[in-house]
Amino acid sequence: MTPDLQPRTDTRPRVRIIVLSYNGGDLPFTALESLRHLDYPSDRLDIVLLDNGSNDGSEVRLRELERADPFFRVVRSEENLGFAGGNNLSLRDLDGVDYVALMNNDTTVDPRWLAELVDALEASPAHAAACPKMVLAPRFVELRVVSPTFRPGRGDNRDLGVRVSGIEVGGEDRAQHTFFVKGSWGPELGRGAESQFEWTAAEAVLRVPVATDATAATLPKLRVRLAADEAKAVTITSGTVATEITVSSEPRWYDIGTDAEPFDVINNCGSCLVEGGFGADRGFRRPDTGQYDEPVDVFAWCGGSVLMRREYLESVGVFDDAFFLYYEDTDLSWRGRAQGWAYCYVPTAGVRHVHSATNVEGSALFDHYTQRNRLLMLAKNAPLRMLLREVWRYLLVSASYARRDVVAPVLNLHRPNTRLTYRRARSFLGFLRWLPYCLRERRVLRRKQVVADAELLAWAIPQPEPE
Repeated sequence: MTPDLQPRTDTRPRVRIIVLSYNGGDLPFTALESLRHLDYPSDRLDIVLLDNGSNDGSEVRLRELERADPFFRVVRSEENLGFAGGNNLSLRDLDGVDYVALMNNDTTVDPRWLAELVDALEASPAHAAACPKMVLAPRFVELRVVSPTFRPGRGDNRDLGVRVSGIEVGGEDRAQHTFFVKGSWGPELGRGAESQFEWTAAEAVLRVPVATDATAATLPKLRVRLAADEAKAVTITSGTVATEITVSSEPRWYDIGTDAEPFDVINNCGSCLVEGGFGADRGFRRPDTGQYDEPVDVFAWCGGSVLMRREYLESVGVFDDAFFLYYEDTDLSWRGRAQGWAYCYVPTAGVRHVHSATNVEGSALFDHYTQRNRLLMLAKNAPLRMLLREVWRYLLVSASYARRDVVAPVLNLHRPNTRLTYRRARSFLGFLRWLPYCLRERRVLRRKQVVADAELLAWAIPQPEPE
């Protein structure tokens, strides 16, 4: 297929686009197809599909497509090097390239995505990177769940409504991509049909993904799997339709009526530093109502879609391979800010993202690397007092989970659930293993730092309030 790109010209900066893929199935092919329609000169592009040790058959299909199509080239790693190590294969040698763009294999880009990002950096040499408006690939509808509550007692004083353990849209599982935006006590690990669930409070709001092109008239059937401590009347409202059901102590599926109009939800509009040293997606899970349509400077960028200057990477360095997955982009952003670089958000550059397509949010893998790597990032970049405070806070939070999941069930003569406590302990041991390395890196970074810690931490925002 002939790329639908601008005619040849030598006046635009040369850009390498790296699409990192690991067992992506059809996703990398969809991502590449969106790149064929970029409003950017084809001869100024170097498109690299970086196969990160895939073994699902997609690597064979990519090789076959590469032989028949000069639009892109494949760089293959024989093992999965993670997001950090995988991208670094094409970041360490940038000869002949002015900018480098990263793009997840589970994203698709608008035709003006790259041109808008390049124009922003060309207009401002002080900015090292530019990030787009990234929305989630599907559109969403909301469910409002209202139920009576009870308190388990004896070590657990929460007001609990019903357990939500499953969401289906048109017969397809949507639980892992559903957001509890209000009235949830957080994910818990269970058994059988309720291997993972969340307790609601008296009122909860769930944001459920549907098709990208869905409308109120074309919504498929919605089903929710619920259970409770005892039989209770529950009302679930979506749009103007209220569904009255009786939830029992055994998990069951319930059909939910809706006439809601689906809407887009923000994934990332630049990244934030949250108090306590957490990285966060600016605008994450919020409906896209135009509130993020102004360009601004941001503390950090998201590696799922970003354009970076070659000089920035040559000066600050590439991703830290030790991070493997998660927080590697916030770490690199923090390092750059400490050395005087800035980052901008460009709302006119559009991206759609299939969130957690490869690594499921809330999984053991996700929990391990996000918890471990946040502490590693702080060990490298944060003031020492902040690092010590957050390590102590991590231990206290871990103890609270142990009390909830282990101690309270034992006191109430129930079987304890040790999985979450085990995960947090494993992450902390991983942090301790890499701590000596991070402290050595910290000494090097401190010598290069030109921006005071107080100025960097002034970017930190409070934990976002629930909507």
